Amino acid sequence: MRGTLSGERARVEALMSAGREWPYDEWCRHYRDHPVTGALVRGLIWEFQGADGTWRAVAPMAEPPGRPERVRLWHPIRASTDDIRAWRERLVAERLRQPFKQAFREIYLLTPAEEETGVYSNRFAAHIVHYRQLYALFKERGWQANFLGRHDGGYDGKARAEFGDGEWRACFHHEPAADDDGIGYAIEHAATGQVRFERREGRRWREVPLAEVPPLVFSEAMRDVDLFVGVTSIAADPDWTDRGGDRYAGYWRTATFGALTASAEVRRDVLERILPRLKIAGRCTLDGRFLIVRGELRTYKIHLGSANILMQPDDSYLCIVPARRSGDGKVFLPFEDDRLSLILSKAFLLAADTEITDESILTQIKRGA
Repeated sequence: MRGTLSGERARVEALMSAGREWPYDEWCRHYRDHPVTGALVRGLIWEFQGADGTWRAVAPMAEPPGRPERVRLWHPIRASTDDIRAWRERLVAERLRQPFKQAFREIYLLTPAEEETGVYSNRFAAHIVHYRQLYALFKERGWQANFLGRHDGGYDGKARAEFGDGEWRACFHHEPAADDDGIGYAIEHAATGQVRFERREGRRWREVPLAEVPPLVFSEAMRDVDLFVGVTSIAADPDWTDRGGDRYAGYWRTATFGALTASAEVRRDVLERILPRLKIAGRCTLDGRFLIVRGELRTYKIHLGSANILMQPDDSYLCIVPARRSGDGKVFLPFEDDRLSLILSKAFLLAADTEITDESILTQIKRGA
């Protein structure tokens, strides 16, 4: 049953890029009233079109107004800023947990730089990532990719995934890091490259300019790529500084505390809503790209992207390796986000830093306190 629900959850989430519509009766039969699918979709926001042609969004578990004619899945890219804010506030206030991130979903719009490059995006290029982790995430998210390695054809990677009901395909280019010196068949690190898009024409695919890609397709594909980079980048590796003088140290310092991505911005939005409800609220503030936590021994800056920590006043790095299970457990989150749970678990730990018993953490804190 868990496997069935997981597969159905992935199928329904894939509809976020499709823009598909259903007659109301058909939607009721195959979605709302279905014994398996209904358990998922009743926790989502849906839009219903009345006889006047107007689309109206309805809260999870609520009945639509009147007798709708058509139904579609709500996506924030079609909503106003005020509507998005209202839905987010409602989910947090009513403690409604969605089966996947919808109201708090990241939006990716075409940038002026991408309009200039035309057929490719460099938004997520030039990152150094853990390759095996990246390849595993490709498979988990339904992307198809050749395996990089020291073999013929193993030095040019291209991951592909279909969007928009199979009419569009995104291609994420990557390659072995220039001076990767791993041993054996597989490489250790990869460097990320361009993202391109193709449109299906019969049995063939044709590359198209980014401006021709539907906004839903572009946003959902770039969201996946952001996930790939955010999760697998060495910037998110808390152990990296223990390697000593490393050739990627410059990239690590820049990326690990750099500007927030769209997913990190959403994380900040969630924290703004839930922090006042936490018992450590008096010790926490949000400042730009950081969650500031005031402990008794020192004050800490947790980056909202990487979850790595700097200690004031000298911005020295604090390495905390997360346990297998992180998060406070009692904090309500409107969606599943391992990085947000990690940030909160570190915040709870550091707000009570006088109670820390781990000597490896205490040594770092007291070194410059």
